[in-house]
Amino acid sequence: MRTYTSVAVWLLGAVALVIPSGYSLGALLLLLGSAVLLFTRPRLALSRQDKWIMLVMLAFCLTGLWEIAVSGEALREFDRPSRFLLAIPVLLLVMAYPPRFAFLWSGLVVGALGAGGWAGWQKLVEGTDRATGYTYVIQFGDISMLLGILCLAGLGWALAQPQRKSWCALLLLGALGGLLGSLFSGSRGGWVGLPFVFLVLYRAYGGLMTRRTQAVLAVLCVVGVATVYAIPQMGVQHRVNSAFSDIAEYAAGGGQTSSLGARFEMWQGASRLVAEKPLVGWGETGYRQGMERLAEEGIVNSRVAERYGHPHNELLNAQVKQGVLGLVILLALYLVPLKLFARELRAPDMSLRALATAGTLLPVAYIDFGLTQSLMEHNSGAMVYAFWLAVLWGCFQAKRKSLPMT
Repeated sequence: MRTYTSVAVWLLGAVALVIPSGYSLGALLLLLGSAVLLFTRPRLALSRQDKWIMLVMLAFCLTGLWEIAVSGEALREFDRPSRFLLAIPVLLLVMAYPPRFAFLWSGLVVGALGAGGWAGWQKLVEGTDRATGYTYVIQFGDISMLLGILCLAGLGWALAQPQRKSWCALLLLGALGGLLGSLFSGSRGGWVGLPFVFLVLYRAYGGLMTRRTQAVLAVLCVVGVATVYAIPQMGVQHRVNSAFSDIAEYAAGGGQTSSLGARFEMWQGASRLVAEKPLVGWGETGYRQGMERLAEEGIVNSRVAERYGHPHNELLNAQVKQGVLGLVILLALYLVPLKLFARELRAPDMSLRALATAGTLLPVAYIDFGLTQSLMEHNSGAMVYAFWLAVLWGCFQAKRKSLPMT
């Protein structure tokens, strides 16, 4: 079973973005494999922390049912939140039969390099304006970024391996591939939170570096950012300049349908709807109808109201559709794992520290992505968060329980 979970976890990262619905393949194998728990019945000795993680996953799933009940939606709307329910047996499977960590980290490297290479081909060879992979451009860029930063989290594990130099080089290449995938996609939302990503990495690994090394890395980061911005083919300069242009145009009373202008319109409309029904929310259909009403009243742009089914902000989307309960549970889905993983960012065991770093970066990245997109409204976004949370927590707890008591 450890071989089975190792291969499935490898696929979870390796093919996430390079084949259609690739993020589902490893998850499906893990879910099917969890059926073995019915027969083997391993002694898991679940801790209070394990139960908290499963509780927030279950609660997020149940908010999907709450939204359906409030708005009278079809049960097919339960599809995305149900991923968090399905990820719970996967978490138990990984705790019982944890994958070999070389498979976990190498899968992330392959997935990030594949995403970066595929995005580079689309952008530089095919001449696509923004690389999309096999999913929508924003999800592609954000998930590519996530794969890259998880590679950086794995550096702690790599340092403890006999082939440390080779593993560190591979993980750094994976991080570069994931970053390039995001840059070629032009998904600006993922770039905003990079300082917080580096803060987590510094918290975990800063103590292992001399001041000189820290200074060199800081200079390399600045030079790297300047170089990426200066190369027109990367598309970063154009995307940054267009952001300032969108803001200026919207402030002048126009540009309601531009990339940022449309978001300002959605945020304005959603905020008004929240004020009207803050406790229970509007549900999916109610949100669309409410935005159409605001468009008829001239409060928001009619094209924006017709085109978008969510306000492109994760917290605002939860509040406007599911009310206060939805907002609180979404925050718990982020903050509970973040707090529990972050406790071991300075763990003496480097494998455990790497898993803690990856587990901390997962919600940090999603909080960042959620500023300008509602990833949980998309199958790819919900699948990636639910199943990587299950895998990382299962590995984290299995490793922690395997260490001698101190």
